Amino acid sequence: MHKYRQSQIKPNLHLRARIFQAVRSFFIERQYLEVDTPIRIPAPAPEAHIDAVASEDCYLQTSPELCMKQLLAAGYSRIFQICKCFRNKERGRKHLPELTMLEWYKAGSNYTDLMDDCQELIGYIARQITANNSLSYQGQTIHLDPPWTRMSVAEAFRRYAIMEVEEAMAKDCFEEVMVYEIEPNLGVTRPLFLFDYPASLGALARLKPENRLVAERLELYIAGIELCNGFSELTDPVEQRKRFESEQKIRKTLHKPLYPMPQNFLTSLSDMPAACGNALGLDRLVMMFADCTEIDDVVAFTPEEL
Repeated sequence: MHKYRQSQIKPNLHLRARIFQAVRSFFIERQYLEVDTPIRIPAPAPEAHIDAVASEDCYLQTSPELCMKQLLAAGYSRIFQICKCFRNKERGRKHLPELTMLEWYKAGSNYTDLMDDCQELIGYIARQITANNSLSYQGQTIHLDPPWTRMSVAEAFRRYAIMEVEEAMAKDCFEEVMVYEIEPNLGVTRPLFLFDYPASLGALARLKPENRLVAERLELYIAGIELCNGFSELTDPVEQRKRFESEQKIRKTLHKPLYPMPQNFLTSLSDMPAACGNALGLDRLVMMFADCTEIDDVVAFTPEEL
C-alpha cells in the first residue's frame, strides 16, 4: 500500500507533463507567443455565475482573459498561456477551486476558426501521446479524425431535451437541462462542438450578426465532458459595459459580492481587433487521456491535502 497518493498516480503526472509539452509545441510551431499575466488582479470580469476568490483588496483571476485581451489591443496577434485560475467553492469530481487553464487568442479570426484549432490541437496531442488519432475513455473509443460534429444549442435541445431552449431560458432551467438531459449525449464516439448559445449566456461574446438572439460561443464535449469555452470576442466597449452592469444586477439579486468594474480592460476594447479566444481546462483534458473519471487522479495535490 502506498503511503502517498502521489505515488499511485505517478504515471498520470508523467502523462500530464507530456501533454503540457505537446500543447506548448503546438502553439509555438504556429507562431503563437507564450505570455504570462498576473494571477492577482484588481477586478475580475463580473459574471453572474463565476465567483472570484478575494485576495486582500484584489482577486485571484478566474481567467487570464482580461489581461490577454489587453495584449491583443496592444498589438499581439497570436498569444497563449497555461496558468492557474481560481473559482470560489467549485469542488467536485470534475471541478477544482484551483484549476489549470490553457487560453489562446487569435486576431482576425472567429469562433468557427476556434473549432478548427481545437481539432488540430487535440489531434496533435493524441499523436504525441498515443501515436494514433483516437483515445480510449471508459471503454469507449473516441475518434479524433476531423471533421468533428458541430451542433447548435437549439438543435441539441430539440434532439435531447424535453423542452426547447427558449422555454428552458424562460423557466430559468437552462443549466439543469444541459447537465441532466443533453451533456451525457454529447461527444460519445467523436468530439462535438456545441455552438450559438442564447445571447444572455455569452457575456463577453459577440452576437451573431444575422441572428442577434444568439452569441457566437462554443463549448467542446468529449464523452459528455465539457472541455472548453470559446467565442468570437466582443470588442464594443459600450456594449461590454452594459453587459457587465447586467451581470452585476444578477449577482446582486443572488446576494453575491459585487466586483469593481474592470476599467482598463473596457478602455482597451476600443483598440482590440476582431478576434477569437478559447479557455480549455487542462486538468480535464489530462483526465481524458489518462482514462480517469476523477480530477483528483491527475493533479499532484488536492485542496484537502494542503
